[in-house]
Amino acid sequence: MSATRIVDVTDAASFGLVPPCADPGFDHRSCDYWEDAARGSKAARSSWLAAVASAPAPAPRRRNPFADAEDLEPLDNPFAPRPSAGPGYNPFADADETTMADNPFAPVRPARRGVGADAPRKLGLLGRGLAVFGSYAKELLSDDEPVAYAQFGPLSAYPRALQLRELYPQLPDAPLPAVITCIATTREARRAGHAGRLVRAVYDDLASRGFSAVEAYPEIGARPDATSGATTAFWLSAGFVLAVDDERFPVVRRELG
Repeated sequence: MSATRIVDVTDAASFGLVPPCADPGFDHRSCDYWEDAARGSKAARSSWLAAVASAPAPAPRRRNPFADAEDLEPLDNPFAPRPSAGPGYNPFADADETTMADNPFAPVRPARRGVGADAPRKLGLLGRGLAVFGSYAKELLSDDEPVAYAQFGPLSAYPRALQLRELYPQLPDAPLPAVITCIATTREARRAGHAGRLVRAVYDDLASRGFSAVEAYPEIGARPDATSGATTAFWLSAGFVLAVDDERFPVVRRELG
């Protein structure tokens, strides 16, 4: 029996494990279909997989308005923030003092989680909620081989889901649900139950984060390799109920508790 484990996508190493789409024309690693309701695409875009080089911002120059025109020296303002000064910079310290002693009475802010400004674009999208919400994606590995992928998160993170949901005023709008926007299995690993196991891990995780419901949006008539929303039958087998019965874009929902 194969050994399976589930990994949260939170950094470059876990992002590198995202499995390929069954249709090579699509790519989970460059898909912004749900994040961009107007121009989002599922297409494979190799340029999205490269780290983004971030150039340091140039130091701003502050001129003395009373200086002669040829005087280009910046105004020495002790109250102005200085590019070289880190957190806690003391403008009244001696010129050669570059740091200030920690204040034992000031509250210490925990470091905010993130993926870094130079992360690939899709990893940046997945990492938007790390400091507050947590992971936006999980993957299932079978014998250390990535075989299934799920994307999820708060409704506010996915404008296309918000737009689709507006079509159905009968859906409850308080409290707003979490959503699972993508569930996919590699072609070779289908019909082994991996997608079901991954979805159960996702909604258990969402319940632990305080969500009371989760929704998904299957697409009727789409090719199996071209949809990220699975089928209505799949969601019903995973414990969801049909919240909106539509011939093209139904909505399935599961209460969490």
